[in-house]
Amino acid sequence: MSDATKGGPGRVGQVKEVTSLSNPIIKDIKALSSKKEREETGTFMAEGLKLVIDAIELGWSITTLVYAKNAKDKPLVAKMAARTVAAGGLVLEVSEKVLSAITRRDNPQMVVGVFKTKWRSLSDIRPSVNETYIALDRVRDPGNLGTIIRTADAAGASGVILVGECTDPFSLETVRATMGSVFALPVTRATPEEFLAWKKGAGVSVVATHLAGAVDYRTVDYKKKPVVVLMGNEQQGLPDMLAKEADQLARIPQAGLADSLNLAVATAVMLFEARRHLLTLEPR
Repeated sequence: MSDATKGGPGRVGQVKEVTSLSNPIIKDIKALSSKKEREETGTFMAEGLKLVIDAIELGWSITTLVYAKNAKDKPLVAKMAARTVAAGGLVLEVSEKVLSAITRRDNPQMVVGVFKTKWRSLSDIRPSVNETYIALDRVRDPGNLGTIIRTADAAGASGVILVGECTDPFSLETVRATMGSVFALPVTRATPEEFLAWKKGAGVSVVATHLAGAVDYRTVDYKKKPVVVLMGNEQQGLPDMLAKEADQLARIPQAGLADSLNLAVATAVMLFEARRHLLTLEPR
C-alpha cells in the first residue's frame, strides 16, 4: 500500500510539491480509476472542493489531498490541507497537467481527495417506521447510480442497498454524479439471497416496480411499515426470484411513445411518492 492510500493517525502529515506524472504517488492515485485498485486499497477519489469539504465534515477519513498550485492561497483549500495534515494524511501541491491526468478531464476541479471506503453492513440496517430505503438490482450505469444516491439523499431516504453485481458507488464517475450525497447516505451491498433473507426479518414492505405490476404506484400504502423501494436492472428489469418476494408489485402509468423511463427517473418518481406523506416545504 502506498503513501497515497495508507494514511491515518499513525503517520505524520506531510505536504509535498509534485510536478511529474511519473511520480509513484501520482501513479497510485491515478490507479484508483480501476475498481480492482479501489477494492485492494480500500480507498477512492472525490473531485472538487465541495465534495472534499462534505466528506471531511461528515467524518470520512482522508488519506491524500491534491490541489492545484494556483489554489493554495484559497482559505478553504488551506483549511482542508491543514485538516488533512492533522489527520496524518498527505497533501500534494501539483500542476494542472498532473490534476488533469488524475481526473482524466481537460478542465479539472482544483482539488481532489482520496478517502477510505465505507460500507454499511446489511445486518446493521434495522428500519423503523417512516424510514425508506432504495434497493437496486444489478444497476450498471455510474450516472444512474450517482443520481439515485443524490435523489435518495434529497428525499430523506435512509440508505441505498446494492443487490447483486452493481456498478461501484465509489468510482469517480458515480461520486461526481452524487454531488456529495455518497458521503451523507449509507450504501450497502448484498447478494440477492442475502437481501431476501434480511427482508424476512426486517419488518419492511418491499415495493417493487415491474412491468407486470398489479397496481398503480400511487395507490400503495407507504405508511404502515418501513418501505424498501426495489428497482430492477436498466435492461432486464427485476428477475423473478426478487419480484415474487416483493410485498407489492407496482407500475408507473405512462402515455406517449416512450415505452420506459430511465432508471434514475423511475426511482425518483417512486421514492418521492413513497415519502410524500413525510415531505414538506418547511425549512429543515
